[in-house]
Amino acid sequence: MKTMNTQRGMTLTSFLAVLIVVAFGLYVGMKLFPMYQEYYSVRSAMKSLAKEPGVGNMEPARVQDLFFKRLYINYSENVKPANVKFDRIDGGWNMKVNYEVRRELIGNLDVVGKFDTNQELTRAGVD
Repeated sequence: MKTMNTQRGMTLTSFLAVLIVVAFGLYVGMKLFPMYQEYYSVRSAMKSLAKEPGVGNMEPARVQDLFFKRLYINYSENVKPANVKFDRIDGGWNMKVNYEVRRELIGNLDVVGKFDTNQELTRAGVD
């Protein structure tokens, strides 16, 4: 007596469906990655600025100038001077950066990223 062998595996239709889902995920990832890369550049510039000797005693305009020089190196195009605010705290400044990034996704659908971060700048003396 012959036994029937059953085949197992994906059909062409299910393979194409999986391929479309993966491709869409990669496409969305390619749109989101630069936004988050820029955010980490902003965080890095703020942390670097917090280590600057005497930053707690500087005027906000000088601190902002140093911040944007660091961002220029990392090529940040979405953070503008209007997005940077300073509040006086004991021994220095609290720097807040709040900005929004909008990227076109498909047709008239956009991906919007809102980023809000702050850093205390209290280093007063020279090492």
